Amino acid sequence: MLRILRARIGKKVGLYRNFEVRSPWKLSIGNSTVIGHGALLDARMKLTIGNNVNLSNEVMIWTLHHDYNSASFESVGEQVIIEDYAWICSRAIILPGVTIGKGAVVAAGAVVVRDVLPYTVVGGVPAKQVALRSKDLNYDLGNGILPII
Repeated sequence: MLRILRARIGKKVGLYRNFEVRSPWKLSIGNSTVIGHGALLDARMKLTIGNNVNLSNEVMIWTLHHDYNSASFESVGEQVIIEDYAWICSRAIILPGVTIGKGAVVAAGAVVVRDVLPYTVVGGVPAKQVALRSKDLNYDLGNGILPII
């Protein structure tokens, strides 16, 4: 269905139940990526998700929100980019304009308000660096994808 709505979706992608996509025609998902149960993917300002990315359950990615200082509650936003081998853990929130670098990890429940450098592990509210991740990543998430459940 997403492809019919012009989303660009790679090979061996796992899409699990109850996820939501806003503006699918502005969504790009690379090969061997997994989108967990209940994920919210806001592509209204463009959302690019790389290869071998793991978006765990109930992740929220926002590209558009409101300017709280605007008298008319104006909408503002920017695209979000999630690079290859990133892992966004359950219930993490990514805000507009953020790039998650290659191999980066966002801990469960973190709120990401600024770019995350490659191979960095961040956690907390707002998310801050808590560790580094190995750069020796070569797995293929597409080999373990279950049928949509």
